Amino acid sequence: MDRLAAARADAEDPLRHLRGTFSLPAGVIYLDGNSLGALQPAVAERLRAVIDREWGHGLIRSWNDAGWVELPRRVATRLAPLLGATPAELAVTDSTSANLFKALAAAHRLRPERRILLTDDANFPTDVYVAHGLAELTGDLEVRVVPTFEVADHLDERVAALTLTHVDYRTGRRHDAASLTAAAHEVGALAVWDLSHSVGALDVALDAWRADLAVGCTYKYCNGGPGAPGFLYVAERWHDQASTPVRGWFGHARPFAFDVGYEPAAGAERFLDGSPPILSMAALETALEVFADVEVAALDARAAELTGLFIRLVDERIGAQVEIVTPRVAAERGAHVSLRHEDAGALTQALIARGVIGDHRPPDLVRFGFAPLYTTRVEVVDAVEQLADLLASGAWDHDEFRVERTVT
Repeated sequence: MDRLAAARADAEDPLRHLRGTFSLPAGVIYLDGNSLGALQPAVAERLRAVIDREWGHGLIRSWNDAGWVELPRRVATRLAPLLGATPAELAVTDSTSANLFKALAAAHRLRPERRILLTDDANFPTDVYVAHGLAELTGDLEVRVVPTFEVADHLDERVAALTLTHVDYRTGRRHDAASLTAAAHEVGALAVWDLSHSVGALDVALDAWRADLAVGCTYKYCNGGPGAPGFLYVAERWHDQASTPVRGWFGHARPFAFDVGYEPAAGAERFLDGSPPILSMAALETALEVFADVEVAALDARAAELTGLFIRLVDERIGAQVEIVTPRVAAERGAHVSLRHEDAGALTQALIARGVIGDHRPPDLVRFGFAPLYTTRVEVVDAVEQLADLLASGAWDHDEFRVERTVT
């Protein structure tokens, strides 16, 4: 596909009207929405209103007058369709890591006779750290890390929970969540999914998968902003049994009764704890409005189309100079593509200097994220052209691009 054909295809894209709801700098091709989503002007306006009017003028009254106290529930209602869940199955709160700790603790309590938390060597490192932290705290759990392609082979009656990230943050490989969940259930284990690299870009269907618990962030494809609140999913069938060791007044059945004794709220809301971060929660609520009339299947199809175009153009232009490590079968990949290059860090920084923003994952991967709501085919074509030019000219091979930088 050349640039003209890409422009024609963009003009016919059913999601094209949504790109105008985002604020993207002129001259920048932003392919890092898999790390931090783009800003919507509506979000900035909402934050100004919350700060100036609700906080500045309303002060403490805004917990009621502006509905701050209901924000976690309202956001859960907006987020639920993107997860294939019901609002009652979601708690929007805390970070992904904190929520994963609560989810794994709940799984441990639901399967107290079992001793293994099973995960793979492609999981996001923080998720493994959290699992080890829980194991050290309880003293009766083992965290077992196995090769990613052998996960199903290690499921047995000793496993309390299988905990995996749906999309590999490095390679972009997508687990078959439904099949692995079913395999976990066959041996009596629970399935706990991290959807940080999936929600807002892929067709996530937690209820249909029969997942038990899940967590994820909202600052990537959901565009909630830096450090936006995470979420925790608890399948309805566990609502009367699941519990969390991290308890707070917002997870109480009657938070404003100020009882000394704890009585958990109904549904997943019992996994709420302290007061919600109103500024970031309000930003997320507004950010999710753009998804109101979008089917998750359309997001998935768009992600597959963009990643597929990128892979094809890389093959055609620079296939001998980089290795594509992301699966070529659309159903097996997420919404980002990773290329292997011996000097990936310098190549990434050289691209950024030209306005093509992706990111680097050590030691040798360059990642490109294709957010379905705002990435265009023209940008895909232009990004590959810039990449091909850099590799042909050797312009990336300079010390200025090898300065150590923070990896996000």
